[in-house]
Order: sequence, then C-alpha cells, then structure tokens
Amino acid sequence: MPWVETSTPSFLARHESAQAGSAQWVLDDLEEFRASLGDVFERLPESISVVIHPHPSMLALAAPWLPLARAISAPAGRRYFAGWFARGEIHVLAPAALERRASAVPGSKEALLRSPRHEYAHLVLGANNESLPPPFRPGTFRRYVRMAWLCEGAATYLAGQVPHLRAAIVRRIREGGQPAFPPVARDALLLGGTVFAMLERERGRQACAELARAPDWTSSREAIEFAFGRPVASVERGWVDYLAAHTAA
Repeated sequence: MPWVETSTPSFLARHESAQAGSAQWVLDDLEEFRASLGDVFERLPESISVVIHPHPSMLALAAPWLPLARAISAPAGRRYFAGWFARGEIHVLAPAALERRASAVPGSKEALLRSPRHEYAHLVLGANNESLPPPFRPGTFRRYVRMAWLCEGAATYLAGQVPHLRAAIVRRIREGGQPAFPPVARDALLLGGTVFAMLERERGRQACAELARAPDWTSSREAIEFAFGRPVASVERGWVDYLAAHTAA
C-alpha cells in the first residue's frame, strides 16, 4: 500500500494511504496539545515529522531503542511503550493499532491513544532542557536512564495519561510491591507521572514545567526538594499516600 503525507501547520505525517482519516485525527490532536503547552514552555518544536506505523513490527524496526526500553520496563507498563522520538520526528502506531494493543481494563485504550502526545512531549522537554534527549548522545542517554522518572514521568503527565493508568499501576504494585521513590527506570513510565500529578495538585502546572527543566547537575533528590519546597522524605510520604488514594479511586 502506498505511503502518503498529511500536514498541519506544525506537523507532517507520513502514513499508508488508507490511514488518511486517522492521520488527520492524530495531527489535529497534536496541534491542540501543542497549543496547550504554550503557557508553560517557552520553546515548542514545529515542523515535526510524525511517522504513523500500521503494525508494531514496523515501529520496532524504525525505532530500535524502543524494544529495549519496553523490555526493561515493569510488565504492567510494557504495552504503553507504543512510540519513540528522535530529533525532529516521532514514530507512533496508528490509532487502530493502538486500540488493538489496549487491554480490557478501564483506561488502557485512552492512555494508548495519547501515545502521540507522549512522544511529542519528549520533543518539548528536550527543546526546553538541553540535558535531555533528543538527540540521543552518550551524555543525554545516560541522563535519560538516570532521570527516567523525570523524562518519562513528565511526558506521561503532560500527555494526560496518568488518570488512565490507574489499573496498570494497581497491577504494578500488586506484582512488584512498594516502589522506590523517585521511581526507578523500570517504573518510570507508569509511576513517574504520578510525581508530577501530585506536584500539580500542590503547586500548580508551572511548577511541573520547572521540574521538567531541572539542569543536568541536579540530582533527583535536589530537583524534588526544590520543586515541592520540602525535604524529599516528606514528599515521599505524601507520594505513598497519593498512590494509595489514586489506586483506590
């Protein structure tokens, strides 16, 4: 099936011709999402290529780091690694493929359909924090692993996926016990966003953007204490309570 292009002011999608309607929906949603980030981030990437893949195997071939990131994630979070990002472009599954990937639990489909937002959020984060990818260089990749809770957590939070991941978080806690704080790399996508969601509740959306811009020399502990304005031990206690309330809702 031939591949064609669909464009909007900030994005250019490449996709199979049969997916023209779905591609337009993805780009319109990304334009809306991009506009919503303008009040908290100074730089918003534009002229972004969005490669829409009809099958997971095609996505994996185009984004070879993705299978590795999925493999090191906790099992409850693996299905939500449904896209990847690089300088000037994101790779995502087509909406129909995302729906097929969803589990039967509430929120799974809704979280997955926000995957294009998640990947574009990574580009916004990288544009506003030079220590974060893209591009993937040795230094930024080490930062990505070391601060995975921030990199993936901020993207999950900004994409609006946190409320829809409740069932997956319940499964993660049931299978893996009480998580570390801040979340380790294997829990970053599922649990990192809850740190930002709690911060927004306490100090607002701008505080979340400031945390996402934490410089490279800042440790996780320092970044969290500065963002929340109190010792990390106090934040951790609040986070444990937040998780309990979030998963009981």
